[in-house]
Amino acid sequence: MGGVVLSCTIKSYAYCSLSPREDGRITITQENQGLKATYDHLSELQRGGEIEFVKAVASRFAQESGFDATLRYDELPGTGLGSSSALCVSLVGAFREWKGNSMTDYDIANLAYEVERKDVGIPGGMQDQYASTFGGFNLIEFKRETTIVNPLRISREILHEMEYNSLLCFTGTTRRSGGILKRQIESYESKNPRVLDALEQMKTLTFEMKDQLLMGNLAEFAKLLNMEWELKKRLDQGIATEETDKLLMVAREAGALGGKLLGAGGGGFMLFYCEPGKQVRVKNAVEALGGQTFPIRFDKDGLQTWRNAK
Repeated sequence: MGGVVLSCTIKSYAYCSLSPREDGRITITQENQGLKATYDHLSELQRGGEIEFVKAVASRFAQESGFDATLRYDELPGTGLGSSSALCVSLVGAFREWKGNSMTDYDIANLAYEVERKDVGIPGGMQDQYASTFGGFNLIEFKRETTIVNPLRISREILHEMEYNSLLCFTGTTRRSGGILKRQIESYESKNPRVLDALEQMKTLTFEMKDQLLMGNLAEFAKLLNMEWELKKRLDQGIATEETDKLLMVAREAGALGGKLLGAGGGGFMLFYCEPGKQVRVKNAVEALGGQTFPIRFDKDGLQTWRNAK
């Protein structure tokens, strides 16, 4: 069957900083949580989450001891923006820079996928790792033996119009996507006809959305966004909530032409595409319900690594 995803990256980042140590010990600073811990050996890193990411990536690069790692997110995991995968990509990129390994973007994205999904055991796909690594707007095709990233050349005018009319809304709740994604995988593997039909229709819609985006037909793109959301809700009953349904309804009444919940579902960020001149009305409407809104600024660069000049 294969899969396809239309993805873009925004100016919201995950960071990893690495510094060698001479005493052989490992320190990990988690800036968002205000935590710092020191370990004598890599095998001691057992706390899960970000700590387990560091352990898995360091093991893949055969770096068992002697470094300081500092980790930071602009947006926390569980918000639907792919923060966990972006952090994993940043870790791979930092270790590659440090060790001097020769790796393509495909190598980096695939290793981040292997670490997150197999080494650490977090359920999910691979679109976030590829999106974070490559950056920009891409149509990503997942085939049995390979993954193909097709960069989309979208005009500056279309990008400006999308930024002008789009809005991110934080629902106020995060979620652990593992349960939702695990059930989706089980439904797919058991050949649930409702899920398989929804996935096939979503695949067709993705190609249509790509065409409308490239042509600058953004109102039609927004309508397809609504159609994709209705299909996505058929994948699992936990994807939509009473709160997200209400936010979508109010946003549409205020002038949103299209909208959906990002990520696996259940909470996190929503995306709205608004009728020109209605963005502020939509913003005020969803904030009256407790949502937090943010403008969208697209990013085209993907993974960036550098060495400290000192």
